[in-house]
Amino acid sequence: MIEQLLQKAVQVGRPFIEKGAVATYIPELGNADKNKLGICVHTLDGGRFACGDVHDRFSIQSISKVITLAAALELCGFDTVFENVGMEPSGDAFNSLIKLEISGSHPYNPMINSGAIAVASYTQPRISFSNMLALTQQLCHDKGVVLDEKVYHSEMENVARNRAIAYLLESKGVIKGNVEEALDFYVRMCSLSVTAEGLANLGLLLANDGVDPNGGGRLLESDTVRVVKTIMLTCGMYDGSGEFAVRVGLPTKSGVGGGLLSLADGQMGIGIYGPALDIKGNSIAGEQMLRFLSSQLHLHMFDSSRFAVDPKTML
Repeated sequence: MIEQLLQKAVQVGRPFIEKGAVATYIPELGNADKNKLGICVHTLDGGRFACGDVHDRFSIQSISKVITLAAALELCGFDTVFENVGMEPSGDAFNSLIKLEISGSHPYNPMINSGAIAVASYTQPRISFSNMLALTQQLCHDKGVVLDEKVYHSEMENVARNRAIAYLLESKGVIKGNVEEALDFYVRMCSLSVTAEGLANLGLLLANDGVDPNGGGRLLESDTVRVVKTIMLTCGMYDGSGEFAVRVGLPTKSGVGGGLLSLADGQMGIGIYGPALDIKGNSIAGEQMLRFLSSQLHLHMFDSSRFAVDPKTML
């Protein structure tokens, strides 16, 4: 049964926790219990499977970039979003300014801070934060998603680097509106509280081409979902995205709050919570769990036997 497989995945991931550490550059995130670990899998045929701390709430952080990108594509259109934001892996840390400044380039992609702040600046004039919160609740199928005020204020009190990125973007003409409003919108989205279960719901929606598998109709356009999933695959794990794509082969987005949003297209959504991070800012145990599941269930998008395996028959 798949429950046993998830239990094994947690066993595989847990020894790696001691090698990781919780994020502390946002002080409130440093209060997380690094030993928490949970995984939730929702399948398109209605299966709901979980193991561990899947109901614990934690800060969504950079996983919110997936939602903001989707909203921007729907509200602004592809050409506007990618006029000044690229689609290439950066090879640098998520909060790096190096290439943005030295090469004179625009942000490399929407999954690093510079690109996400730019995308937030396009989105913020077109939709209120309260409506973005409601959208997040709908996409995650979770009315419990709220703004974590402690995380928000902690991040705003330590936002100097992202503020520097934002004003650098303004100097390059990438941000044309109000810098502080765009930055506040970005931080608020990063400060939403979610669960692994909610992330599995979002992953399942993306795996189902933007159609609510619970009968709620189409929530995101097919073109939007295609772009989002592609960017997740190539850029979603910061400067570890290339190796992750080779080893795991699933569109995935990480956040320094310890979350992982992942999906097997046409099959399942996966949500993980594991706040102990590796040096790149990804859940260290969560990544190992995804490696294990991808191998055991042949989920890698280029695995030739991928659709020949029924996950419910796996042990």
